[in-house]
Amino acid sequence: MSVDPFSLQPILRRRLLPELLYWLLTRLTRLVTGAQARWAGCAPVPVQRIYFGNHNSHADFALIWSSLPDALRRVTRPVAGADYWESNRLRRYIIHRLLRGVVIERNRDGRTGDPVAQMATALRAGDSLILFPEGTRNTTDDILLPIKTGIYHLATACPDVELVPVWMENLGRLLPKGEIIPVPLLCSITFGAPLRIAQEEPRDAFLARIREALLQTMRSARPQEP
Repeated sequence: MSVDPFSLQPILRRRLLPELLYWLLTRLTRLVTGAQARWAGCAPVPVQRIYFGNHNSHADFALIWSSLPDALRRVTRPVAGADYWESNRLRRYIIHRLLRGVVIERNRDGRTGDPVAQMATALRAGDSLILFPEGTRNTTDDILLPIKTGIYHLATACPDVELVPVWMENLGRLLPKGEIIPVPLLCSITFGAPLRIAQEEPRDAFLARIREALLQTMRSARPQEP
C-alpha cells in the first residue's frame, strides 16, 4: 500500500511542525538565558497555579514557560498583550499555536472583551497561567512598578487557585525594549512560596501581599549582603 507524500503535508504542518517549534523554542530559551530554575518556595508539582512575575522584557514569560517541566508547560498559558502579539503573523503563530496564550487587550479604549473574564475562563478550563501584575514592562530604576488590580479581580473570581511569585533577573538586559535579537546572558529565575486570596480580603491588602511576595522571592534569589 503506497502513501501519497503530498497527503501528509497538512498533517506535518498541523502536528509535527508545531511540536518541533515547541521543542526548539524551549531549548533556545534555556540556551540563551542560561537560567536554571530554583524552586525556593514550592515544588514543580501538577497543581493549578497562577505564576506571577516581575516584568522587564518580552522574554520574561518565555523564561517562566520554558523553566517548567514539560507536563506543566503543556497546561500553562501565558497572558499576553494583543497590541504586541497580534501585530504580525509570526508573533500570532508563536502565541496561539506554540504557547496557547491568553491574548488580552490592555487598552481600555476600544476593548471588545473583559481580560479578567478571559483569564478566569482559562483557569476554569483547568489551565494554569503566567502573568505580570505590573501590567507592563518595567523600564524604570524602581524595583517594581505599582501592582495593577487585575490580579486581585482574577484571584477573587478563582479563589482556590494558588498564586506563585516568580523573580527573574537580567532579562531586561538580555532583550531590552525595542530589540528583537537576544544577547546571550546568564539569567536567573526563582519560584517563591504560593499564596491564595483570603475570604473577603481587601483589595489593597491583597495587592500589598502580592508585591511583598515578589520582593521576598527576590531576596531569596540574591546572595545575602555581608
